[in-house]
Amino acid sequence: VYKRQEVKNLIKTFDDKRVIDDVSFKVENGETLAIVGFSGSGKSTILKLICGLLTPDSGEIITSKGDIAMVFQYSALFDSLNVADNIAFALHERKDLRKKYTEKEIRNIVAEKLELVGLKGIENKFPSELSGGMQKRVSFARAIVTEPNSILYDEPTAGLDPISSTLIEDYIVRLKEETNAASVVVTHQMSTINRTADKLIMLYQGKVVFQGTPEEMMRQDNEYTKQFVTASLEGPMQMITES
Repeated sequence: VYKRQEVKNLIKTFDDKRVIDDVSFKVENGETLAIVGFSGSGKSTILKLICGLLTPDSGEIITSKGDIAMVFQYSALFDSLNVADNIAFALHERKDLRKKYTEKEIRNIVAEKLELVGLKGIENKFPSELSGGMQKRVSFARAIVTEPNSILYDEPTAGLDPISSTLIEDYIVRLKEETNAASVVVTHQMSTINRTADKLIMLYQGKVVFQGTPEEMMRQDNEYTKQFVTASLEGPMQMITES
């Protein structure tokens, strides 16, 4: 199955502020694109546009047939459901999937996805019994339960310690290899960019100011990449501060 994610000339405005300004990119199957930039640059808005939570003012979003999975910033698990029911939620609730599998098949699928994210045998635990990193991995298992063509990750290492972050980054790479999905990772973490991304775009004020590979970004050949890589206050990108 050919899996890809493409956006062409995407524009989105909120209250006269153009948050996404003529953004275009393409992600092929088995490829991971990182969307990077300072806070408020429009990164998460792009994910919401791709998965249909927001509607663009203009532009085109071209997606292969099949599911788009979204991994939210802080896992977004249901506290009242155990791990198995969290992962199987779409299989139980979506009209197109509700009658597709028997309960035994669903149990097997849940076990298989948990094993894929290194959490074998925790089906009966509740989110409150898990660490932040484990909750994140459960949210990965939930995302891939529908065999998606595209996986979108919103700040996947937010709030995690460095070791848990490294583990999460390893699983992003592993899921890409296992599913061959077109993956998009929104992040501002250098380690996530370097460990997971095949290519990246950098946004500033809703515009693409750099497009290339992590290696090309690390060369700091332009003033935007130089400022981002060195985390400098000096440069063309000014942080938006709340007054």
